[in-house]
Amino acid sequence: MILNASDVNETPQQVCILGSTGSIGLSTLDVIRQNTQFTVFALTAGQNDAQMLAQCIEFKPQFAVMHDEHSAVRLKAALSSHNAKTQVLSGTQAMCDLVKADDVDVVMSAIVGAAGLLPTLSAVEAGKKVLLANKESLVMSGQLFIDKVKKHGAALLPIDSEHNAIFQCLPTQMQQDANNGNLLEQGISKILLTGSGGPFLKRDLNTLAQVTVDEAVAHPNWSMGRKISVDSATMMNKGLEFIEAKWLFNAQVDDIEVVIHPQSIIHSMVQYRDGSVLAQMGNPDMRTPIAHALAYPNRIDSGVKPLDFTAMSDFTFTAPDFSRYPNLKLAMDACRLGQGATTAINAANEVAVNAFLSNKVGFTDIYKINAEVLNKMPNGQTITLDDILNVDKVARAYACEIINKALN
Repeated sequence: MILNASDVNETPQQVCILGSTGSIGLSTLDVIRQNTQFTVFALTAGQNDAQMLAQCIEFKPQFAVMHDEHSAVRLKAALSSHNAKTQVLSGTQAMCDLVKADDVDVVMSAIVGAAGLLPTLSAVEAGKKVLLANKESLVMSGQLFIDKVKKHGAALLPIDSEHNAIFQCLPTQMQQDANNGNLLEQGISKILLTGSGGPFLKRDLNTLAQVTVDEAVAHPNWSMGRKISVDSATMMNKGLEFIEAKWLFNAQVDDIEVVIHPQSIIHSMVQYRDGSVLAQMGNPDMRTPIAHALAYPNRIDSGVKPLDFTAMSDFTFTAPDFSRYPNLKLAMDACRLGQGATTAINAANEVAVNAFLSNKVGFTDIYKINAEVLNKMPNGQTITLDDILNVDKVARAYACEIINKALN
């Protein structure tokens, strides 16, 4: 689907937020709070019924879905006591059904991890305007996902700050059909994907094994959930973004280069064959890319303060050190191997990071688990959704087996 300014009318657009209680969901609601041309049709979350209750009271969605049934029961009772009219549902299928509703104009896909795949695919199949913050959907099912976008005429807009920055730096013609465009024909020689390097950019390599959970989730620039914060510390997050960029912009592996930029002011760049480099800049706040995608091709207030260039000291850029960030190299290697490998690496990483957050494994064990799972997985084709879900299941089982052996 190609979006033009004429497609945006004065009727409020109804938004369904998948993952409304997470950091992206909260930022999305804050942007909606400031812009009356958007209303909330439905909210979904995992288990945080207390946060969902507050959101339902403020935004009055027609539907609220909790993935956990017990949380849904509690939410329903609490809403009843407030005489709220929001209808409460539970489970993944309810999320898949809601995103297809005729009243829904925009779907924010912000569920973290593989759990967001099926509802996001449902939104794509319904031809919705999909704001993609769930990078795992493309990491797990890249070709299948993009084929469905094209088949059903969905509009796919990236929310990750890096991919949104790349999108903004593309020629208008390619913005309108980014995942079907040709970088070379558009005069583009390289996509420059920036990353902060996380909290351990300068930490002694010999001490990384002693990293604690609290240290790993303390990102120097961004406010994110615990899982994504750990991924940023290992730079697996950048590896997943590398894979996502390949699919979003119809790129080859060698078209993408990762650059460490600790200040997180330049969110990514596009290098053109004439020597020009276009960069998108802004304060590190996810409300900027959310506002951009919500209103595209128009611009709205995001609530983010503009940059004060006189207050900036310097910009620095370096190549990533793979001895410090082996997970980044592993993800890039998986991208070269193909869909089965990227599905497996994502599944293994989710299990490994969860084990680290539960203090079952050490920080550097995350890479060891991911690498071992990737090595164990057979090289088979992942063409159908069932193939993808099976690879995901097998990789998780391998990761759990590795962790359990280490604990016993």
